[in-house]
Amino acid sequence: MNRLVIASRESRLAMWQAEHVRAKLAQLYPHCTIEILGMTTRGDQILDRTLSKVGGKGLFVKELEVAMAEGRADLAVHSLKDVPMELPDGFELAAVLEREDPRDAFVSNDYASLDDLPPGAVVGTSSLRRQALIAARYPHLVIKPLRGNLDTRLGKLDRGDYAAIILAAAGLKRLGLPQRIKACLEPETSLPAAGQGAMAIEIRSDRPELLALLAPLNHRPTALSVAAERKVSQVFGGSCQIPLAAHATIDGGTMHLRAMVATPDGTRFARAESSGVADAPDGLGERVAELLRMQDAEAILDLCRQQSDAAPDA
Repeated sequence: MNRLVIASRESRLAMWQAEHVRAKLAQLYPHCTIEILGMTTRGDQILDRTLSKVGGKGLFVKELEVAMAEGRADLAVHSLKDVPMELPDGFELAAVLEREDPRDAFVSNDYASLDDLPPGAVVGTSSLRRQALIAARYPHLVIKPLRGNLDTRLGKLDRGDYAAIILAAAGLKRLGLPQRIKACLEPETSLPAAGQGAMAIEIRSDRPELLALLAPLNHRPTALSVAAERKVSQVFGGSCQIPLAAHATIDGGTMHLRAMVATPDGTRFARAESSGVADAPDGLGERVAELLRMQDAEAILDLCRQQSDAAPDA
């Protein structure tokens, strides 16, 4: 193959990720011309409503899939946590790259940590998962939605709209902004979203030659870990309407998986964890999902949906 086109969102972080993949492919295939097709997605355009109100994270990938379906692009690079648990027919994930820091990051110009925020301080987050975790531990704080790409969110913080914001540490590190991180929130207190910190490459299922071409970029330990995480989310119909966290680590041949579901106001939680053979991530994910079910996870998620339906758009 002498030419490849990578579809990417046009945000600075998305373009960094596409450039990162392009550089890796250029090393592997120096005689191949690799181009990037930058696109603006619906998820990038709708900034006045929460994701759970406007169709979920699939809004960030649909246009890229259309470009592949029409032959304008060969592959798409995504932040894996933005990829829906069920891909449309005709598409598959060809590779998962080695994960960056999976943790949440506390970002503020005036405070060192969540513990330091005074009562009534406004914290911004786009994630119902983060909202639930913060509300449970810090009921005296005010949590408000925060949309836009990473630079837009940082700009809103710097303008004084928020006392602090919570972002993925991986994005800040990838863009060379680790100094903006005042504190990383450990998984014990802020369990990450499924796939957080990992990048994935999506292709059309009828392109086996691309699957072989991209195989060297697949980082097996990361791919196994995120498969277990995504299985938990898949079992519960994972979307951004559900405050769900899942995080797996591998030690030798053993995988340990922790997961959580909660109501957005942080008043009800179900938590579960288990270990198993690293090479069987789906089974471990299903087992942890069953442990959550035994703690009434379905009732918690029904409450989430009711709260989401009743909540205002803004």
